[in-house]
Amino acid sequence: MLTIPLSGITPDLSHLVGGKAAGLGRLIAAGEQVPDGFCLTTHAFRRHAIPRDEVLAAYRAMGSGPVAVRSSATVEDGADASFAGQLDTLVNVSGPDELINAIDSCWASLESGRAVAYRSAVGRAGVEDDAQMAVVVQRMIDPAAAGVTFTANPITGTRTEMVIDAVAGLGTAVVDGSTDSDHFLIKDGVPATGHGCLSTAQLALLRRSARRIEAALGGPQDLEWAFDTDGELWLLQARPITTLFPVPERAGDDLRVFLEVGHMQGMLRPVTPMGMSVLTTASDHWFTAFGLGETAGGLWRSIGGRMYIDLTGMFHHPRLRDRIPAIADTYGPGVGRALTRLLDDPRLAARPGAGPDRRVVTGIVARLARSAAAGIGALARPAAARRTAFAALQRVIDHRESDHRECGGDDHPSASDHLRAARNGQDDVLLGAMMELLPPLYAGLASSRIAAALLGPIPEPGEIDTTQRGMPYNVTSEMDLELWRIAVAARPHRDLFISTSPVELARMYGDRELPDIGLEAFLDRYGVRGAAEIDVGVPRWSEDPSPVFAALAGYLRVEDPDQAPDRRFEVAAAEAEVAIDRLIGRAVRSRPIRAAAAGFLLRRSRELAGLRELPKFLWIHPLADIRRRLLAAGAELARDGRLSTGEDIMFLTLDEADRAAAGTDQRELAAERRAVHQRELRRPRVPGLLLSDGTMPEAQPDEELVLDDSTWAGVPAAAGRVTGTVRVLHDPATARLEPGDIIVAATTDPGWTPLFLTAGGLITETGSPMAHGPTVAREYGIPAVICIPDATSRLTDGQLVTVDGNSGTVHLEAADAALSS
Repeated sequence: MLTIPLSGITPDLSHLVGGKAAGLGRLIAAGEQVPDGFCLTTHAFRRHAIPRDEVLAAYRAMGSGPVAVRSSATVEDGADASFAGQLDTLVNVSGPDELINAIDSCWASLESGRAVAYRSAVGRAGVEDDAQMAVVVQRMIDPAAAGVTFTANPITGTRTEMVIDAVAGLGTAVVDGSTDSDHFLIKDGVPATGHGCLSTAQLALLRRSARRIEAALGGPQDLEWAFDTDGELWLLQARPITTLFPVPERAGDDLRVFLEVGHMQGMLRPVTPMGMSVLTTASDHWFTAFGLGETAGGLWRSIGGRMYIDLTGMFHHPRLRDRIPAIADTYGPGVGRALTRLLDDPRLAARPGAGPDRRVVTGIVARLARSAAAGIGALARPAAARRTAFAALQRVIDHRESDHRECGGDDHPSASDHLRAARNGQDDVLLGAMMELLPPLYAGLASSRIAAALLGPIPEPGEIDTTQRGMPYNVTSEMDLELWRIAVAARPHRDLFISTSPVELARMYGDRELPDIGLEAFLDRYGVRGAAEIDVGVPRWSEDPSPVFAALAGYLRVEDPDQAPDRRFEVAAAEAEVAIDRLIGRAVRSRPIRAAAAGFLLRRSRELAGLRELPKFLWIHPLADIRRRLLAAGAELARDGRLSTGEDIMFLTLDEADRAAAGTDQRELAAERRAVHQRELRRPRVPGLLLSDGTMPEAQPDEELVLDDSTWAGVPAAAGRVTGTVRVLHDPATARLEPGDIIVAATTDPGWTPLFLTAGGLITETGSPMAHGPTVAREYGIPAVICIPDATSRLTDGQLVTVDGNSGTVHLEAADAALSS
């Protein structure tokens, strides 16, 4: 059979009926009231012919009459992509010929320009051969009111709030954003009062059904529904909300606060499961060494593959909470304001007795005292401190070479042997060599801050920073300058290195087809590095040198001698020395003793602060070895049939890999994890601050916001903040858009969404946060503000505006504001 009644759809038929029909099947199985209908399966789509007789028989069996004909593609309404509005729905279709034509239109919409562009944007490009279209045919409901329910707040992420938008009559006006709707924000435990097209009783019914469906379907849902003229509630769609950031695993009922810290290590992408496992193992060992082993277990959290730290204890601590505003300044204005607002949340109030055990504090203070003493010694003898630091690095390198020989010896280590070595591979570095590096480094970093405090108001803005330029003894700067020297050696082959892609150059290097420019020695020393290098799941330069060739090509494009990296570094270092002399020369006239001390400290800072890159450079050596051990273990497990490929071990944790070595088949688990990781790689926006109920505090409206004549308030529709050039558009077919432009339109429907790929933000005069346009904007990660009256006439092409999708405001920047007035 090529048609299936909606009531006969089961989860195992998803590949035949597509996402929308599968959602309707789940609603029916959960006991919800869904309009009668049937599904034309993907078998018909693959045959490129509509089985007219079978379709019309199913149509007659449901009573004929007006129906809705709705797309139900296999890529639609999934956990990672909604395809909101990208595929066709036709309503009030009557009669056999109209029905057949409507089905044909649904099929054709799978290859429409907007659908193809959307697939590309959400990482589904190339799935044309896999994407199949089923079609849902349902009896039309004569609605008194209809709309959309999001069972979690799609803007702020809060799982204890739901958002309902409704209009009288057909709900298409909500989803296409063509008109303003009645908007309801409903909080758990707070009674909601009806208005407009919905009564209080109807709101209560929608709330109950939404929570019931959410529980049955296993997560937050985007629901479409209608009340008929008899007051009956009908469910028309259920699909996961694709834009929500994952909720942290709950540890009790208390509200918890998590701060994203991976960006401090340049980690904008998600960490692989094995990478996170290795990092948390190191963290546990580190905190145990400091006497914090019992409290460290819940400090770090992997949420959406990102590294978060739990700040809840700091909020509850009567004294430490006072330091939160100072910490907030480090993370930028958005996180800073949100952290400061959270201090007023009664759920995060100070609690007597909160904080670590007194014995733990005593142990930490003792260790800090020893570190301070070592730091003072480094200030007295900086050259000796540097020698000690670099000797520690050399010991780690020597140990790595020894481990290579051990691993490549006559004995053939088992997967368990490799995993055991990987689990303990960083302890000696973190608890030994690293401890020798930190005191002189901290002394160097603190010296400039103490000097600034001693000089008070004397330094001009930025003058202390100038004294820190061109810092010597920095292993990363030395690496970059070494690559520059290789670029100089490569100049006779400039055309080759500039015109050939980095990927192809990496292949040629591996096949020894490139001229010798000294790159082999560079990779011998720096091949342990790479993007996101603290994640053992990510390849190193020694495995994939294409990023090195990309940088090399950039260096070879430098033609101005004054822009050469070595020359710029020399100039910066000279300017720093001049800045110290000039600053201390001014200060000595009014504060001679302080000036002498500040001068001493600033020069000591230049001798020690360059070590700031050394701890990480030291750390990535054992991480590279751990990666090599893990890949060796993965290869063994793949040969034994417990993993599909050796690299799949990076999608397990250390404990799960141990279980694979003991005999557990982990192929399915690794495949699931890889799919989740790939989805997270496409996530356009990661919250810097996250609460345990899913709330992203940065996305919450600022209640203290003061509007002026150049700032207009609308409705927040997609979180984020961006400044860009206005482009007023009236028709997507004639639109001319530059990358980063802010689209300003009366409204948008799915035909506009291909423009979102290069847009910086979206402003509309009307619409609903639940409409297709804002839904896709959230998926693409572009800020959106809707319901700005007369936006297309108040704003003109070329103006500079800031779109704040968190507060729902649009601000005309100063120069343009002055012109408009």
